[in-house]
Amino acid sequence: AGEKGQLKWMSFNEGVAEAKKTGRKVMIDVYTDWCGWCKKMDKDTYADAGVADYLNKKYVAIKLNAESSTKLKYRGQSYTEQELSAAFGVTGYPSIIFMQSDGEPITVYPGYADADKFKTVLSYIAEDHYKTTKFQDYVGAKQ
Repeated sequence: AGEKGQLKWMSFNEGVAEAKKTGRKVMIDVYTDWCGWCKKMDKDTYADAGVADYLNKKYVAIKLNAESSTKLKYRGQSYTEQELSAAFGVTGYPSIIFMQSDGEPITVYPGYADADKFKTVLSYIAEDHYKTTKFQDYVGAKQ
């Protein structure tokens, strides 16, 4: 699954099928081509070996272009990438949608996060802390 320290991205349909098969959670990076913070997140956060390794192990990583008319399927419905990002309530970029392996949405994380902060977000969701602990409390406990 990709080189060590290199993130393996999948298309939406491919990623959702992979998550069902493996039981891993889904992380969807919602971006646009003109978004500077999205590019920074690609260059700095996703390129970080620790982030990439953790994502490859615990998640299925999907890229979703919020302005694309590429068709995809979600829960038996057909959407464009643009319609799906709107359906999840995404209004700014980058936004990260987290889902259970069955496609059930967990949360949307809005905006840019550097590698250290993003690792905290990833472990918070992957290890199911979001079910019992507020994110602020989780971050406070880790410091």
